[in-house]
Amino acid sequence: MDIMIVFLRTVLIYFVVFLVLRIMGKREVGKLSLFDLVISIMIAEIAVFVLEDSNKPLIEGLVPMGTLVLIQLLIAFLTLKSRWIRLLFEGKPSLLIEKGQLNRDEMKKQRYNLDDLLLQLRQQKVRDVADVELAILEPTGKLSVIEKGSNPFRFEGLPLPLILDGKVQDDQLEKLGQTRFWLKNQLQARGVFDFKEVFFCSIDHRGHIFLNRKR
Repeated sequence: MDIMIVFLRTVLIYFVVFLVLRIMGKREVGKLSLFDLVISIMIAEIAVFVLEDSNKPLIEGLVPMGTLVLIQLLIAFLTLKSRWIRLLFEGKPSLLIEKGQLNRDEMKKQRYNLDDLLLQLRQQKVRDVADVELAILEPTGKLSVIEKGSNPFRFEGLPLPLILDGKVQDDQLEKLGQTRFWLKNQLQARGVFDFKEVFFCSIDHRGHIFLNRKR
């Protein structure tokens, strides 16, 4: 009888955890944000807690799991609405190499040592730092690498995001040596009269502006 109870509890918890992870959204394990990873670990710990002691009521495990799902959905909703909250919970990409030059200040800030960098470069079959045009440490911990001469066009840099979800990226404007007044003129020439109307706006190295309005 005890074995049957354990069996049924295990099957039930399996489907509950499966359902919870499905509700949280489709993400590869290696691409989970820190927040999603914490939630996943806590759910796994709660599942183990329920399975270890068959005398514990299932409700003592289901309620915490449900609470974690609600927290995750709430934070996911807020990150869609606020870039500040998104950066707080998910972080932002860090530029570690630009045109073959190491950004030591950023590496120190991210507590990312040279051995870690070289290891990830080797995993992407890059032998020399000097061959790297850009290396960006993503919030998930993955290193995105763009090699010099990796495409037939001359690489001048990634497109710069100027507006994200209605919020002007002043730091990117500063890199361009431009102002909000210049950006507003560019938008008005395209029939947009308010920054808040823009979902996404970027500019590439040729000066071409990509614009996507909010619906």
